[in-house]
Amino acid sequence: MKWRALDAEPCSIARTLSFVGDRWSLLVLRDCFLRVRRFEEFQRRLGVTRHILADRLKRFVEADILTRVAYQSKPERHEYVLTEKGLALYPVLMAMARWGDTYMDDGAGPPLRYRHRPCGRHFTPVMCCSECGEPLDPRSVIVEPGPGLDADAARLLPPTPQSALRKGGAVS
Repeated sequence: MKWRALDAEPCSIARTLSFVGDRWSLLVLRDCFLRVRRFEEFQRRLGVTRHILADRLKRFVEADILTRVAYQSKPERHEYVLTEKGLALYPVLMAMARWGDTYMDDGAGPPLRYRHRPCGRHFTPVMCCSECGEPLDPRSVIVEPGPGLDADAARLLPPTPQSALRKGGAVS
């Protein structure tokens, strides 16, 4: 599988990686969620070259993940604001933050804490089933072909043993 062909793969993870699958893209997105909006501030915070930063921002604008909004006319300057499509990436970054807080903290604890504005409490990001509200665990999820998977790609899926279906889809 070629890196540039990921956006054409019959896999939602591969397609997402085609936009956010490198460290600079993920760090730009992280900073967007930390309310960084201006090119110079991204560059100062990340230490990335102007060329790479301009490329990532341009790709995000073209993909409707960010939008450019003028904040100054002479000279013309823009800031980058997350769109609804960009905001929808928040759970991805929160999942990465939780993993890093759990396995990469070197015993010091998480470098950032998250507070839920409506209730005022600190929280730990969790992913829950949209139907029953239970936390998701890979041992409790069965992966099945969806309507967007063509017959050729469906043959690439591993078979689901009938015992896994009876036991709730356990992943071994």
